[in-house]
Amino acid sequence: MADANKGLIMVYTGDGKGKTTAALGLALRQIGWGKKVLFLQFMKGQGNVYGERIAAEKYLPLLRIEQCGRDEYVDLSDPDSMDRELAQKALERAAQAIESAEYGLVVLDEVCVAMACGLVSTGQVLDLLADMPEGTDLVLTGRYCPQKILEAADMVSEVKEVKHHYTQGIAAREGIEF
Repeated sequence: MADANKGLIMVYTGDGKGKTTAALGLALRQIGWGKKVLFLQFMKGQGNVYGERIAAEKYLPLLRIEQCGRDEYVDLSDPDSMDRELAQKALERAAQAIESAEYGLVVLDEVCVAMACGLVSTGQVLDLLADMPEGTDLVLTGRYCPQKILEAADMVSEVKEVKHHYTQGIAAREGIEF
């Protein structure tokens, strides 16, 4: 029988909406059991206001959200060197948090996109996965998850777009997209 305390590696990927939201739901479950959660947002900057960060700051002292990117959107086909530098720092922060055993859950939000556009390498992330201690679980989110990460994970959920309000001309709105 597998070790019940093994640090699980979970992935939410696919082209549908809801990957970050699923990870936040898992974070809420961890918090319910008194565990601390670190949520590193690879592609979001400090100047961007997201409802999850507002909620964490106001109501959830066990949830720490760190926005690790620039405020501007990353050009996925030609990322800026600053995007690479910030993503590398985020990965270092993740390694430090995992090693500390301070958190029951560490979330690398949009790290799959960061791998896909070359901000961090799949090898670097696999190295991080190889060092998971007991009692700390890890979630990776984002489109374009590399096959090697899918194989290393203990759980993979693919979020598939069936229908999206964007295609009906409804713009992003507070409380739904951010």
